[in-house]
Amino acid sequence: MVRLHQVQQFLDTKAKKKVDPRYIEVPDKPWRVILRYKENAVDVDYSQSVDIPVYNEHSDWNLCFEPPIASSVGFWVGYRGTGFSYSKSLTKNAGRYYSISSTGAKYGFNFRLRRFNTSDATFSSTDRNLDTGVETQTDTAYNMPSPVWIRSVYINGYYVFNGRRYSQAAAYNQSVIQRRSAGSLLLGATWYQSSFDYSDIQNFLFMIVGHGIHRVKVHQANLGVGYGYNWVPLRGLVVNVMAMPTVSVYNRVKTYKYDTNYDLSPNDPVDDYGDWNKDTRTWANGKTYKPIMMADLLDPQFDYWDIEPDVNYSMFRFNLDLRLGIAYNWKNCFIGIQAQYNNFHYKNDHCKVNIYDAYARASFGVRL
Repeated sequence: MVRLHQVQQFLDTKAKKKVDPRYIEVPDKPWRVILRYKENAVDVDYSQSVDIPVYNEHSDWNLCFEPPIASSVGFWVGYRGTGFSYSKSLTKNAGRYYSISSTGAKYGFNFRLRRFNTSDATFSSTDRNLDTGVETQTDTAYNMPSPVWIRSVYINGYYVFNGRRYSQAAAYNQSVIQRRSAGSLLLGATWYQSSFDYSDIQNFLFMIVGHGIHRVKVHQANLGVGYGYNWVPLRGLVVNVMAMPTVSVYNRVKTYKYDTNYDLSPNDPVDDYGDWNKDTRTWANGKTYKPIMMADLLDPQFDYWDIEPDVNYSMFRFNLDLRLGIAYNWKNCFIGIQAQYNNFHYKNDHCKVNIYDAYARASFGVRL
């Protein structure tokens, strides 16, 4: 108990020493219990371009996935800025979502993991005839034959230059109270990795029109400089806005591919392709690829195999981190509303993926 009391004294002294009491108030009661309700939304756009010789067309097509909004309720218990939380999902078929965050006088840290699968998509395309130049637009709801799996990991940290007078914690976890308006420059770093996987062979059509790609993995490191501002219009109320544009200093995209025994070449009605030989990977006529429009729907003899994946490195992808936080304190109670938006995008020679990730959270807490 003596050692625990010494740790508490150390945390109390550290919390008060690092701030200007004219701008930031460190509450006397250090313990907090918070009830939270949270909603997390993800939007994934997957785009490709392909030439289709059988129709003499060029097609730019896009699949958009919007899984159900993941809702959860939970609680947070902690001492000053340190504690733990637990939440329970309220949404079925929304995948798994985990998050950890910590905010101090000079720093902030945020970790999020999301994994889900979905078959519901919106398919859109622009098809241009290379002879006439006529364009055809398509936009329709589409159900993937097999679910697409999407996984993302987001790790973010930032440094506050004016930590003595400006506190992110005042708006986002209420460990301190902002007494007067103040702002600060922020230096941030983000590690982001994700994967987009539709490798089940039931989705073979998109593999054929998508250059054989069936899975994309990205690792991305970003650095950014932003600005945060706490507006205090009346005692106990703080409104925070933070914006941080970032640029990737490391961007690695790895695409996994299948090769198949069909392609998009024009029909060849004179040639008899016969049966497919899996050992030699040729049709009976000696050819490896058969025009997809000549496939026998009853017995297509479709075959596929892995080929060497492509790894691409690129620089200077611009992303964005936006945050909004509102908190109101009275006596030993407080309420808060927080929201955060991130977008990440990456591409290689054939495909492009945009991921939009956002959450909103409402909380009520007491100090003990």
